[in-house]
Amino acid sequence: MPAASSAAVPPLAARAASVGASPVREILALTARPEVISFAGGLPAPEMFDGAGMAAAFRAVLDEQAATALQYSTTEGSPALRAATADRVTKRGLATDADDLLITTGSQQGLTLLAAALLEPGDVVLVEDPCYLAALQVFGFAGARVVAVPCDEDGPDPAALDALVASERPKLFYSVPTFQNPTGRTMTAARRRAVADVAVRRGLWIVEDDPYGELRYEGEHVPWISSYEDAADRTVLLSSYSKIMAPGLRIGWMRAPHDLLRACVIAKQASDLHTPTVNQLAAARYLADRDLDAHLALIRAAYGERRDAMLAGLADALPEGSTWNRPRGGMFLWVRLPAGHDATALLPKVVEHDVAYVPGAPFFAGTPDVASLRLCFVTSAPDEIREGLARLGRALKG
Repeated sequence: MPAASSAAVPPLAARAASVGASPVREILALTARPEVISFAGGLPAPEMFDGAGMAAAFRAVLDEQAATALQYSTTEGSPALRAATADRVTKRGLATDADDLLITTGSQQGLTLLAAALLEPGDVVLVEDPCYLAALQVFGFAGARVVAVPCDEDGPDPAALDALVASERPKLFYSVPTFQNPTGRTMTAARRRAVADVAVRRGLWIVEDDPYGELRYEGEHVPWISSYEDAADRTVLLSSYSKIMAPGLRIGWMRAPHDLLRACVIAKQASDLHTPTVNQLAAARYLADRDLDAHLALIRAAYGERRDAMLAGLADALPEGSTWNRPRGGMFLWVRLPAGHDATALLPKVVEHDVAYVPGAPFFAGTPDVASLRLCFVTSAPDEIREGLARLGRALKG
């Protein structure tokens, strides 16, 4: 009997076909050779991890409470970790209880949960221009229409934001106000107040992502948008232990109004049930037994020195007419090459010189600035930064 012809395999969902892979991840794969000095990733310096302290925390947890640490747990997160996190947030100027928080598998999951809880296909999301790339992926996967808000060195233009909210009726505005990825800029207090005013007047969720806020090398802390009482019912604060403890733990957190937090708990139950118990308990034990703030002081000193090393070498490395900013903290700075340069087209030549950056174009939801690029200054030591910039200069000027 002849074999029956087979029908076609059902296609992928439209959202899976329409949202591409992260260009940053693709570039990291291309630059994985050990001889490459990469300014492309957003990777904390591994030599700054407190490996001994984390090992002690894991040993203590597994020695003293293995039955709990290796078992399923509650979706909301470890009570000890939520309490310790609430205490840290409160000390930084935003009164917070453990019940205000949800522990997430990295703050990236917090974005995914918010998209599941808030967005319907076709909803409009406003973002900064340029914007954190993985947020664009999340919103694209949710089927949202992403609209860019014009920005300058102080953050989003309040008048433009107000006009876009009036015309587009967006569900939320997503922002990284402090040491933004990719630009390194910080939104001023006046702009934060103006953003909150638009949200209150127009009816808008504000999603405030703050993974870098504790990596400040100069200047004073600028209050979170979430700290404005009149906007408290419509603000969400996301953060993470990735940049200050260890990214491999994949521990983030979300602070949100009760009803939205509950919706995100339900979305997390459908996603991964809960963030790994043993990692949460080890993080809580680390916070109890070690002085994270003292360790952070070491990180800030090292990263500040690396920022300064990069800033000192940019004039010699970049073509005449290039411009760049001077971030007061975080991990990144933003470069714009002179008119006529295309950072994406130049990258293969740069990689041939065993150095790498991330082109700026993928970070734009609107019209991309093809002459822009992002440099991460924290992963490499100062001498390596100087050598990487020398290679970059030979590539761009050769």
